Amino acid sequence: MRALLLPVKDLNNAKQRLAGLLTPEERCSLAQAMLADTLRAVRGVRLAEKIFVVTNYEPAIRAAKENGWEILREGSQISESASVDWASRICAERKVAGLLRLPIDLPLMRASDIDELLAVDCAAPAVVMVPSRYGTGTNAILRMPPALFPSHFGEGSFAKHRAEAERAGARVIILRNARLEMDVDDEADLRALLQHDLSGTQTGQWLAENRVVERFAAASLP
Repeated sequence: MRALLLPVKDLNNAKQRLAGLLTPEERCSLAQAMLADTLRAVRGVRLAEKIFVVTNYEPAIRAAKENGWEILREGSQISESASVDWASRICAERKVAGLLRLPIDLPLMRASDIDELLAVDCAAPAVVMVPSRYGTGTNAILRMPPALFPSHFGEGSFAKHRAEAERAGARVIILRNARLEMDVDDEADLRALLQHDLSGTQTGQWLAENRVVERFAAASLP
């Protein structure tokens, strides 16, 4: 059985690296828009036999219940790595053979992108990874089995995951996908995102309503 894992932290503290551009309230509402786009993509997935949401954030818990997904409720959140590793051990105990961890800040992601990863045919132990657009972060990771090695997130995580996989004797498969590589952590990411077609996304609607393009233009004036 292959499954999805969505880790969702408290979005009231989201996107701290955008603090120079957005207020705390704006950062939270932008993160909520990206979460909405993620949930829409996940609802269209065909190849996941189970979908797990690891969180203690009440709006995410409500969304999981509405969609019939399984909630792994945390007592507290130490870090994304700790959340994912705890959830991965539970999924392994529940006979999940392959677990695909997806972040919630990939506003261009489509259901077909997720299914493409889940469809990769390889025997365990193995890992399928999609890097960030700079090649240093890990934007999606499918581990077979789920707790094959510990998680690392943030700058340099891709190299760390690859090293962990090699130590575990796992086959490493790297896939490139422009939509999955477009995460949003800082101002440069936001500027890059605005070069894409965001029609039909909650994120695009939020950026338009909050005149983010105009803010960038004003900031560049002498």
